[in-house]
Amino acid sequence: MTFTRRRAVLCAFAGLAIAATSARAEINGLEIIAPANPGSGFDQTSRAVQEALLQNGLAKGIQVVNVPGAGGTVGLAQFVSSKKPGASLLMIGVTTVGAILTNKAPVSLDDAFPLALLLREYSVVVVPAKSDVMSVADLAAKVKANPATVRWGVGSAGGIDHVIAGQFTKAVGADPGKLNGIHYPGGGEQLASILGGHVTVGVGGVPELASQIKSGKLRALAVSSPERLAGLDVPTLKEQGVDVAIGTWRGLMASKHATDAEKKELSAAIEKMVATPTWKSTLEKYGWLDAYRSSEGFAAFLKEQQAMMKGALQDVGLLKQ
Repeated sequence: MTFTRRRAVLCAFAGLAIAATSARAEINGLEIIAPANPGSGFDQTSRAVQEALLQNGLAKGIQVVNVPGAGGTVGLAQFVSSKKPGASLLMIGVTTVGAILTNKAPVSLDDAFPLALLLREYSVVVVPAKSDVMSVADLAAKVKANPATVRWGVGSAGGIDHVIAGQFTKAVGADPGKLNGIHYPGGGEQLASILGGHVTVGVGGVPELASQIKSGKLRALAVSSPERLAGLDVPTLKEQGVDVAIGTWRGLMASKHATDAEKKELSAAIEKMVATPTWKSTLEKYGWLDAYRSSEGFAAFLKEQQAMMKGALQDVGLLKQ
């Protein structure tokens, strides 16, 4: 065999080896459990991950499965107990952490493997345009005078907006146990109640309320982020003297039944995904903030969040001290 012929054969084998390696690196038949109803934050994020992985050739055959119930703990229980073959992921958030505590769930996040933190999202404190509450100082004065008379329009009990209301009450020197939270299962009902003046003040996600703020129907008093948010000229609670900086977040858990090789493959795919233009445009579309952390960083973050939520839920009376 001539040198040229031998070199060609070796190159052909090398090409086949590279192709085989690439094929093995592609994840096939991935299932993502969104532990909430279609259209929810969990669902939107799960489908955004599905789209970004597919469009960038990082996985194929991806299915998003909605498993709503009990703040995400039904989905968690199903995920933990599942013995389905193939790769699977579970979307979680701060709501999951709170629901595990308040529902005394038989499973916990220790029963799954922290894969990646994906994003952060913050809330905005708003009042109707006609409200006599013109500032955070006005709201703080009302809360200090009698917290029970201030009706807070928030989402589910123990959710992040309920926690923000409780932490605001505590930070201004009032008893968070006397917080008067009015809970709404859906953002539409909550928004209608705030606009109609049926509550004193509302707390909700920036993406859900931004258009009403920009139209002038709602007055934004503050955002719950550590720093001001781009595209929304609203001061933070902290810069107005209220030491609260809390937001929601979403991340992915892998099954503990997955092998080390499978976990590594999933981690690599997500790390590549968050760097794609597809994912970055999705963050911008929904007003989400990039907060990517790989497995080790996400595990440490979860411990911080579990401690924070336990204390916050005790403050508002949803957990015993």
